[in-house]
Amino acid sequence: MRGKTKVWGLTGPSGSGKSTVAAFLRAKGVPVLDADAAARRVVEPGEPVLKTLSAAFGSHILRPDGSLDRKALAREAFAGREQTDKMNRILHPVIMARMEADLDALREKGHPLVILDAPQLYEAGADKLCDGVLAVLAPAETRLGRIMARDGITEEEARQRMAAGLSDACFRERGARILYNDKDKESLERAAAAWLQDIWGE
Repeated sequence: MRGKTKVWGLTGPSGSGKSTVAAFLRAKGVPVLDADAAARRVVEPGEPVLKTLSAAFGSHILRPDGSLDRKALAREAFAGREQTDKMNRILHPVIMARMEADLDALREKGHPLVILDAPQLYEAGADKLCDGVLAVLAPAETRLGRIMARDGITEEEARQRMAAGLSDACFRERGARILYNDKDKESLERAAAAWLQDIWGE
């Protein structure tokens, strides 16, 4: 008889080091469903959600070839909490449907453990699919530098994105297991290995 697939959410504020943990888990053979990858797929040219986004934020968020101008959308969507919430109400249900389909496929294959890698796990309601949640946190100034370098944006834009996310306290209050990334990559990977051993015995 096929055993039940255990599902853990992997989340954390932007720039916390969550991608490092996801890469480590993949290297250990654990399937990782990437919400960012799902989000990119649902806004490919021709996808119906693009029309909804264009109506909500303006036609200038689309390039002449019909593809999404991500920086243009980000400027609109991260200008304030109301705008961010509007974008999330449009995108989250579509992304969730795509991830649930991917998760069902992995369950069918009998994987004992699957990771849902989702920066906005709680905001999208994806935590309801999970048996537990692992959150990666890091000092705010460290995150700021990473976001600016990663996305090629200004300090003001990076701080807007940080302000749009959940606080560290929110992750703790919701019962997430915490990996605090305040040292080097190797330290974070050791912490991830200890967590994996604890919940899976690997």
